[in-house]
Amino acid sequence: MGNKLQGWLAPNTLTEDPNDRILVLNSAGTVDNEQLYKDMREEDTGLRKETIVHVVTLYERMAARALMNGHNLNTGLFYAVPRFTGLIEDGQWNSQKNKIYVSFTQNRVLSEEIKNTKIEILGEKGDPCYISGVLDCSNNVKDGHITPGRNFRITGSRIRIEGTDEKVGITFRSLQDDKEVKVPTDMFGTNKPSELIFIAPAELTDGEYEMTLTTQFSGNNQRSLKTTRSISRLVYVGAVKGDDDDDDRPVIE
Repeated sequence: MGNKLQGWLAPNTLTEDPNDRILVLNSAGTVDNEQLYKDMREEDTGLRKETIVHVVTLYERMAARALMNGHNLNTGLFYAVPRFTGLIEDGQWNSQKNKIYVSFTQNRVLSEEIKNTKIEILGEKGDPCYISGVLDCSNNVKDGHITPGRNFRITGSRIRIEGTDEKVGITFRSLQDDKEVKVPTDMFGTNKPSELIFIAPAELTDGEYEMTLTTQFSGNNQRSLKTTRSISRLVYVGAVKGDDDDDDRPVIE
């Protein structure tokens, strides 16, 4: 069965030509392990959920253990390599300043699926508020990795944080326990329609997060929207992979 990705045409905020367009993904939502277990059982009705959960959990643990013992991981789906961030001072590892993360690139299985994927352009995006890329400024990683207490950059269109509604701002919701952390207003160093730079909350622990940007910015400096609008994407702290938008390399998002 063929795959299909849908996208909206939107202005390219990184070039001067007003006619330049990029394609913004029309998200179909988030698929978690529970949905994958269900899909696997529909694909092969002989599989028991308990068996699938046990094998997947064991696979994840073995893969993480291999990476955290210095091995490169080649699964066929992706290729993963452990990396370090931060300057080493006095020849000593400092867990407050130095971090471990894992870099992922797509492998054979994903490459084959990409060849089997059609693109459907839905037309001009009616609401040109979107995130086109993210950057961990501490290590120049663009795949959604965040270093708590360090600068994080978001690029896009009409993303300036503006408005009086209490929801306005940037929040990080943990996918592990649903705990939500909001970025204080004084942590923003840059707040432009096409660029945000802020200090990531120091209390973020390792894991995956849903980062949600909420604003009442209308694109018109004279007035704000009466209601808020929000856009979200997955990001991560530590050795957990999220998704990427503007890295030049082929990466798993």
